[in-house]
Amino acid sequence: MVDTVILVLTTLPSTEAAAGFSREALDTKLAACVTQFAPVHSRYFWQGKFEETEEIALLFKTTVEMAPKLKEWIARHHPYQTPEILSWPTSAHPAYAQWVAAQTTAL
Repeated sequence: MVDTVILVLTTLPSTEAAAGFSREALDTKLAACVTQFAPVHSRYFWQGKFEETEEIALLFKTTVEMAPKLKEWIARHHPYQTPEILSWPTSAHPAYAQWVAAQTTAL
């Protein structure tokens, strides 16, 4: 579909890590835009222990074609042993979807 944009969500341990991660994804044309959210509070069990952490959430906007490459890149470069990598398709305004496609065209 022409108006489909894929959203990919992950979290990073700090604003510094999130800024560098975002920039690398943009420089490599894996995403057209990355929105950084203010600190979020995550609660979960990890290896049998309750954890409560402050993280920075990143929301990447990419194309259907680039989404698998972006998710693989996140998994390879993420500082966490088991990073959160969630993705879903969304319907975008056609002009925005075209911009996303143009920004993720290979160098």
